[in-house]
Amino acid sequence: MPISYKRLFDLLESRNLSATYWLRQRGIHPATVNKLRKNERVNTDTISELCRILECQPGDIMEYIDNVPASKEELNG
Repeated sequence: MPISYKRLFDLLESRNLSATYWLRQRGIHPATVNKLRKNERVNTDTISELCRILECQPGDIMEYIDNVPASKEELNG
């Protein structure tokens, strides 16, 4: 997946929060927590809720990772 939620877990760790316990206590379903850990798709409502409870912006909890290899034409310019 080109979206990584590593920033979410880094943010929680920097705040000394146990990711799984803390998220579940705030109503984030265990299956959703697992999806986030595996960088799987979650809906925008989930992203909005995370930003609301963490008082942050989407870029603080997720990032786009371009994992498509460049073509020969792009490499040769």
